[in-house]
Amino acid sequence: MNRREALSSVALLLGGTIVGAEAFLSGCTNTDKNIGAAGLNFSPNDISFLDEVGETIIPTTSTPGAKATQIGEFMQRIVADCYEPRDQQVFLDGMKKLEEASRKKNGKSFLSASAQERHDLLVDLDKEQKEYMSKKKPEDPSHYFRLMKELTLWGYFTSEIGATKALRYIAVPGKYEGCIPYTKGDRAWAT
Repeated sequence: MNRREALSSVALLLGGTIVGAEAFLSGCTNTDKNIGAAGLNFSPNDISFLDEVGETIIPTTSTPGAKATQIGEFMQRIVADCYEPRDQQVFLDGMKKLEEASRKKNGKSFLSASAQERHDLLVDLDKEQKEYMSKKKPEDPSHYFRLMKELTLWGYFTSEIGATKALRYIAVPGKYEGCIPYTKGDRAWAT
């Protein structure tokens, strides 16, 4: 299996088509400094905000959560280096929309909301994005929350923490054996 096939398989495992999936195949080779949305500089507050969004999506349990993987840094890097300008703008606008949705639903900022309030908000946004994605035309942009969720899953499960703590990992796997018994509750394999 070559790199392209392996990365395509990972994309399928993460839920199908990922916006920015070309990053898998091209290695984020956008070198044109003119590419990107205006004002694409993420502040430390933006990265902290994205860390908290990621931690709400994949919270710390018996394994470390998304925040432990510095998911905000990962998101900003992929958005800045790999996303098309249209998707960059959707992502940036989405950060503002998520904050507005929190203020509307909870009467406070996302960062000031309790863990349960954040969870409930993101469940609502997930329902909204699923409905939007089921009705959108191919030329329409993806929903902002879908971008955030996909980046969280991608960043977490390809990080050292995600691959070794949440999944089972063997650095140099042997041959493929498709008939290994699986016991309910076992972690999936990262390799």
